[in-house]
Amino acid sequence: MAFRKKKSDGLKSEEFKEALLGKKVPVLTLDQKWYRLFRGNDRKSLKAEEQTLNDLLKEQGRLNTESRDIRLLKKKLLNELTPMAGEESTDPKKIEDHKRLIDDCNKKLDDFKEKLLDMPEKIDEANFDLMLKTMDNCYSFLKDNSEDISEIEKWVKQTRVELKKKLIEKQEKEQINHEIYSYMHDIFGAEVLNIFDLKYNPEEKHPHLPK
Repeated sequence: MAFRKKKSDGLKSEEFKEALLGKKVPVLTLDQKWYRLFRGNDRKSLKAEEQTLNDLLKEQGRLNTESRDIRLLKKKLLNELTPMAGEESTDPKKIEDHKRLIDDCNKKLDDFKEKLLDMPEKIDEANFDLMLKTMDNCYSFLKDNSEDISEIEKWVKQTRVELKKKLIEKQEKEQINHEIYSYMHDIFGAEVLNIFDLKYNPEEKHPHLPK
């Protein structure tokens, strides 16, 4: 038995949006439970939102990593600059180079800090968009699946009725065969029925019938 999938009408994005506003949920693509929502379900329709969220997470990770590396570099430069400033023999150009590099580190850190401050809001927005699309996807899948379940239940009930009818019909036909064979045996005798026995022996085919 095959069922043709039907597209659910009227996705409830606006209703979901109102219901989900203010709800704090984990970052979906970092939550294994989210992936389990798509067992037997296709999440291709969510690929764009999923990719946007993952890209933002990667960018946040990159900014944090580079900020940490720049802070380490700045600390190293400052540690090198301190003794240089107290030595008259130090090349002034070397001191200026260190100061310039430290200044570059500060500018980059300020830039990264500003970007990192914006990341949580961007990630929340992308996560919310993916959450809405996920709700739409799951609602559609559940609706279609429920319709299939109803059709399967109807088919099972009909099949049970038909099976019961067929079993009764089978038993009736077996009983008729047995009765006809018995009558013929009584009338014509076993010797006359030996040839017939080669083709049909109800006791052999249906041992449960009375002898």
